[in-house]
Amino acid sequence: MSWTEQDIKSALRGVQDPDLKQDLVELGMIKDVKAGKDSIELTVQLTTPACPLKDQIGGEVKAALAKNLGAKDVKVNFTADTSRMQTASDLIPGVRNVVFVASGKGGVGKSTVAANLALALAESGAAVGLMDGDIYGPSMPTMFDLHHQPKATDDKRIIPHQKLGLKIMSMGFLLEEGQPVIWRGPMLDSALRQFLGQVEWGELDYLVIDLPPGTGDVQLSLARMVPQAVAVIVTTPQDVALADVQRAIGMFGTVTVKVLGVVENMSGFVCSHCGERTEIFGHGAGKRAAEKYAVTFFGEVPLTEKVVTAGDGGTPIVKADPQDAAAVALREVSQKVAQQIAIHAAAMQPASA
Repeated sequence: MSWTEQDIKSALRGVQDPDLKQDLVELGMIKDVKAGKDSIELTVQLTTPACPLKDQIGGEVKAALAKNLGAKDVKVNFTADTSRMQTASDLIPGVRNVVFVASGKGGVGKSTVAANLALALAESGAAVGLMDGDIYGPSMPTMFDLHHQPKATDDKRIIPHQKLGLKIMSMGFLLEEGQPVIWRGPMLDSALRQFLGQVEWGELDYLVIDLPPGTGDVQLSLARMVPQAVAVIVTTPQDVALADVQRAIGMFGTVTVKVLGVVENMSGFVCSHCGERTEIFGHGAGKRAAEKYAVTFFGEVPLTEKVVTAGDGGTPIVKADPQDAAAVALREVSQKVAQQIAIHAAAMQPASA
């Protein structure tokens, strides 16, 4: 028996995107339908290549076709189209989503989370950029072992470094090692504007921006320049960290930047020899903060010996040791972040879209 494309799409009515809670057919996510004598092949166009629910979607598609058409030989392919999401800013017209990675204070491993989040998103097939927004204390030159100045185009636009599938820009690339930045607010503002508008970012699905700790000029400037950005807050497991999360969430609320959720970093130390986990910093403050402020809890990232040595060695843990406990957790965090970005973007679309 052979089915028409209309037969197949009719059979899929009622199968929903689990995040968007809308029909796959109505969303236009069913593509490239091919029907043979006894087989069906089609493509589901996801809202993000990092979608953690693709297996669930594929299973529901196959189940619907089996139930409604009696199809037994069904192949489901996946692709992604992030153009459903909003363009982030006129300054960076090719960038679809900007993700601020922030913390209420320093020392929580925010830059480690930002670097590995960007790498994990890129691993999923997304086009990703990583901007080091910490002008005073840039970390990305060390984390990616990049210490030379970037090149420029003939019209003086900066070409970001490329490494491990990322486009990367940092103030640290423009300074001599150890050279301090002693700038007031207006100079910071100008540098950030250049890092956005005068860098050849090209077409990106995500631009991850590692913010400095706290709630200062850089955060306020970037929120003004990229008003459609979303934020991920990094904290540690101690209860004293709740106040820092509150400050960060309060600041983003003031500038109307959507906070997607919280990551609890350094959540237990995992011994590299015996695998035993020790809660050296307490446990659970990140989840409690997420519940208190009604945002998503993206998960716990343990502290391991390798996550430290990998960052210092120029290859973040997601690439240096993909099976390390921290790498596994960070990859799961990236999927949940991509999931929440897609949900937020869909909610921001006009009703007629």
